[in-house]
Amino acid sequence: MTFSIHGLAVTRGIAIGRAVLVASSRVDVAHYFIEPSQVDSEIDRVRAGRNAVVDEIHRLQDSIAHMGPKEAPHELAALLDVHLMLLNDEELIGGVKHWVSDRLYNAEWALTSQLEVIARQFDEMEDEYLRERKADLEQITERVLRAMKGVASPMAHPPGRPTRAKSQQDLLLDDTVDVPLILIAHDLSPADMLQFKQSVFAGFVTDVGGRTSHTAIVARSLDIPAVVGARLSSQLVRQDDWVIVDGDAGVVVVDPSAILLAEYGFRQRQHELERGRLSRLLHTPAVTLDGQKIELLANIEMPEDAAGAVRAGAVGVGLFRSEFLFMGRDGKLPNEEEQYWAYRRAVEGMQGLPVTIRTVDVGADKQFDESLQDCAHLNPALGLRAIRWSLADPAMFLTQLRAILRAAAHGKTKLLIPMLVHATEIRQTMFLVDRARAELDNRGVAYGPVEIGAMIEIPAAALTLGVFLKYFDFLSIGTNDLIQYTLAIDRADETVAHLYDPMHPAVLRLVADTIARCQAQGKGVSVCGEMAGDTSLTRLLLGLGLRSFSMHPAQILAVKQEILRADTSKLVSWAQQVVAEDEPGLLLARSS
Repeated sequence: MTFSIHGLAVTRGIAIGRAVLVASSRVDVAHYFIEPSQVDSEIDRVRAGRNAVVDEIHRLQDSIAHMGPKEAPHELAALLDVHLMLLNDEELIGGVKHWVSDRLYNAEWALTSQLEVIARQFDEMEDEYLRERKADLEQITERVLRAMKGVASPMAHPPGRPTRAKSQQDLLLDDTVDVPLILIAHDLSPADMLQFKQSVFAGFVTDVGGRTSHTAIVARSLDIPAVVGARLSSQLVRQDDWVIVDGDAGVVVVDPSAILLAEYGFRQRQHELERGRLSRLLHTPAVTLDGQKIELLANIEMPEDAAGAVRAGAVGVGLFRSEFLFMGRDGKLPNEEEQYWAYRRAVEGMQGLPVTIRTVDVGADKQFDESLQDCAHLNPALGLRAIRWSLADPAMFLTQLRAILRAAAHGKTKLLIPMLVHATEIRQTMFLVDRARAELDNRGVAYGPVEIGAMIEIPAAALTLGVFLKYFDFLSIGTNDLIQYTLAIDRADETVAHLYDPMHPAVLRLVADTIARCQAQGKGVSVCGEMAGDTSLTRLLLGLGLRSFSMHPAQILAVKQEILRADTSKLVSWAQQVVAEDEPGLLLARSS
């Protein structure tokens, strides 16, 4: 019987194939109290399990070094680094020792108890990308539990190809034994996905995850149709079922009828033709029909992502999220040398193209400093985060500024400051940038010039833009937070997520005014939020005067195609009309 499962679309395209189910990696945990004399041996068991997983990841990293980018994309290597970082987190290790020593919990109980403590901290994080790293924490904990029990990874022995006899529907798809496979799982770790690197997976479906989960990231980097957050897919889909993954609509069709198979097969061929056409645009300059040159930049999280941005045709990095370097360190922040080499790798990886590094966008709600832990727990989104946190710890901020300035000696580098709203914050920031330069001068350390920009992500900043234009070389509109703060919508709260609307007239008017005023002042302006990579909004943003877009590298070619087809001279009045509407989304839909 045909039925559908709805989730979140993370990669465009259609995949059709047989379902390969991966059993849940959950491991049953025994709960019992131990004798005081057993404390050391229980802690040793946890340590041995952790070391076994660390060794496994090191072996996977070694194998990655000998693979090409299609077999093991840079995103996968970076996520393995995250797993190693979490495995070595002192908060995880110290917490386990506490539960064993003070509560006399057995090793497995102690490990899962500490997992719950840290998982709650991840749930409170404002940044969606960082919040979804909770899944990584759960996965490495389960891998340690398996190692402690001597249970093999559920992905250690990839299944062979399906052998079930074909039905009449099968003949519509393929008349050979070599059938595409669709991976269905509750969740997948980066290491698990690497186990399947030699298999031909046409698509991914997972019960959990969001648009910035690691599975989504890897799927996008491989350009594979994927649906995440499909709830009970791993329970409803049977091994070897025919499955259609609609990466456009976020729908999984199970046991499709012959008519549906024919329809989706046609759409799949159309997507493949479209992808081929897009690939031919790789070296085509992004210029509109009326001769407007458009800058297409990439958003990256790790230095290693720079190479992928170049391959995708980006002309620079519009947003390097430096907070990833600060994550999961239990208050032990990266020093100047570590940050310098990370930023330098990103700058050099862009081969002379500009790199915009955003200063750390985290805060007390991220639990990086336990002394500030309670300052913003009631509402982390409005607490001591981003530039507020940096200015509250000048020594930390100066360390990052010095590292960025030093990296600027190796290529064109821009400095981007998040969440500014007050003129006093701006002046403090500029003072500390000058101080960082002076400290490097005193040490005789080389550094390069940087343009300094600010994020416009708070309505108050957009409404007092004159102050920002006075101090900064360029501005970058962070639409994700701007929408959240303008509409009072917590993006992490799924009960109000349906109200998160980039087409709300208030949001569009703030974006439009920011672009217009920057243009009038001759200042550069870009959009680096999700709106930049949404092809349904490309023409609107062009009509509003935007000439610089920053997005995930996988979105660049599709946006470029929209740009090449656009005539901005004909879009200006239409865009102003959209912004003036009470319900802009309706007019935009009618114009599409």
